[in-house]
Amino acid sequence: MAEQTDRRLILVTAFEPSGDLHAAPVIAALKARCPDWEIVAWGGAHMEAAGATLMQNTASDGVMGLAGITRANEIRKIHQEILRWGEHRKVIVHLAVDSPSANLPLSAKLKLRGTRVLNLVAPQLWAWGEWRANRVRRISDGLLCLLPFEERWFRERQFVAKYVGHPVLSQPLDLDVVKQDREGLPPGGPRILLLPGSRTNEIRANAKLIVRAFELIQSRHRSAVATVVATTESNARLFREQFERLPSAVHVKVGGLEGAIDWSELALAVSGTVSLDLARQAKPMVGVYRTSLFSVILGKFVLKAPYRLLPNIVAGREIVPEFVPYSGGPEKVAAAALEILGDGRKRAQASDDLRRVANSFGDRDPGLLASLAVEHLARTGSITNAALDSIVASKGLPGDQSELTVTHS
Repeated sequence: MAEQTDRRLILVTAFEPSGDLHAAPVIAALKARCPDWEIVAWGGAHMEAAGATLMQNTASDGVMGLAGITRANEIRKIHQEILRWGEHRKVIVHLAVDSPSANLPLSAKLKLRGTRVLNLVAPQLWAWGEWRANRVRRISDGLLCLLPFEERWFRERQFVAKYVGHPVLSQPLDLDVVKQDREGLPPGGPRILLLPGSRTNEIRANAKLIVRAFELIQSRHRSAVATVVATTESNARLFREQFERLPSAVHVKVGGLEGAIDWSELALAVSGTVSLDLARQAKPMVGVYRTSLFSVILGKFVLKAPYRLLPNIVAGREIVPEFVPYSGGPEKVAAAALEILGDGRKRAQASDDLRRVANSFGDRDPGLLASLAVEHLARTGSITNAALDSIVASKGLPGDQSELTVTHS
């Protein structure tokens, strides 16, 4: 029998490092507004620091590094633990953060127990799985979208959905931090930023590709230098382990991303949220994501969106050269980078296009808006598009994002 209490219990689950980061400001805002509510999390250290009771770390790179059957079994065990914990607790709202393959099955089981479900980060059905729309709609009471065009796409398919902003673009740059992060970065030029991803499998797959591409750039520009920004010390070690010897012009550092972006003239970036960090500073880039030839062929059948890199998806056209997914060598990647470096007009156009993409996100605070949506659902037991529009309007923000579209159905 469920515990009878007036104290509202919110469950938050995240299964990736990025999910831990996305959830933390929501938890902090909710704790500030509703200090007596209990927030329990399966997630990461950022969620715990924001005020959640962390039951298990499920958002570390170690968990994400698992693959195939091993990962599926690990996720299944985590689900069983959560469900056993919830047998004697009345969970009012489940805030499922990204990772639809891990979160949706759990949400479906919790929904049967009367729990309401909000998704922070809408599943990318517009890219690969519109056929799953009916199932997602049955499970989710509302989708909190991080990309501007998603609100219209989901509402046209009878979802309760709202664009709440993106964490990367919701706050202005701290110029003091940027200046501090630039200190010690190498002189020379052109200055190339190498961003190998934040997950172990991404680093293993892409490290050699981007370094070899840089070497091809350096064969044309002898004074070229590169900085690799790793997200953690362990990722920095893993990156170095991919090489018997790194080229002397390639420097590896941990953290300090914003300063490194400011320092650079062009980035070779593994596809992901970091492309929005680059867009925020209007920095030209080439996007990559190396995988097997089989995955490239399969992607042509499964992935319906014409673009894979976030700036291109939001712009609705290719403003950034992308090799995502990609099974080839460094030659094409280097050629795309050299074309940008060798043409001032191309660089200026790329910067202008990226600046427009960044500006299209507006100044919404996703942590605050998502917390208000969770609170509304917990207090009333339901949520509608009108309610979400009202939440955004109460912050003095425009409610309609319909002018922001993408060029796929």
